[in-house]
Amino acid sequence: MAARSPLPPFTRDTAIEKIRLAEDAWNTRNPEQVAQGYTLDCYWRNRAEFVNGRDEIIAFLTRKWTRELDYRLIKELWAFDGNRIAVRFAYESHDDSGNWFRSYGNENWEFNEQGVMVVRYACINDLPIKESEREYHWPLGRRPDDHPGLSDLGF
Repeated sequence: MAARSPLPPFTRDTAIEKIRLAEDAWNTRNPEQVAQGYTLDCYWRNRAEFVNGRDEIIAFLTRKWTRELDYRLIKELWAFDGNRIAVRFAYESHDDSGNWFRSYGNENWEFNEQGVMVVRYACINDLPIKESEREYHWPLGRRPDDHPGLSDLGF
């Protein structure tokens, strides 16, 4: 398996870089691309769902982005130590009926020596919002560098 920089042990700067790379990948909404950041046998807990390995990650993300339309995500560092990073995040999306949501959560990540994630635990809560309450208005894809982050938005 090829190394995925930055590698642990993380510093504050490399943890922030790793988080932004993950955010950028998730904002592509491309399950195959996102799955490359995880080991073949990666273990996830995502809400009440348990996912094992890249094939299940791809299936999970395919289902996710079929339901969560116009998905836009921001991640932010919470803490780091060695090969682990704690992240808080919020994303906005809507369902096929046009109901908008802002989903808030925390993730705990663990990486192997090659900088590939082996464990991901995610806790997520969904808040229904009006379309007029949306804060993420950039074109689909990577969040622009000048777009406010979670702390800037008061999330």
